[in-house]
Amino acid sequence: MLDDDLLGVDDRVRLLINALANERDPYPVVKIFTPDANATWLISECDPDEPDRLFGLCDLGLNFPELGWVNLSEIKEVRGRLGLPVERDANFVANKPLSSYAEEARAKGRIIT
Repeated sequence: MLDDDLLGVDDRVRLLINALANERDPYPVVKIFTPDANATWLISECDPDEPDRLFGLCDLGLNFPELGWVNLSEIKEVRGRLGLPVERDANFVANKPLSSYAEEARAKGRIIT
């Protein structure tokens, strides 16, 4: 699936561009979060060979945010205490590279946007 409520075609293109670019510290493209829990993902790129596989800053609300790969299909399965599905933050606009978000998240124990 190339277009859904979390990632549109434009997002997919930007994620792919980031993945193929030589720059190794891209700006996040999208923020996904649980409305009824503390999980947040700042996604910066996708695997060109496996579009479901995304790279970004992952924070499951356990005070240990980390950079890594995650599958979009797995993110979509996450539910908080009230059983609500994950959402895309439509107002999120990255203002710094992913490494800056990661550094701040490690210091604070959670993603700050």
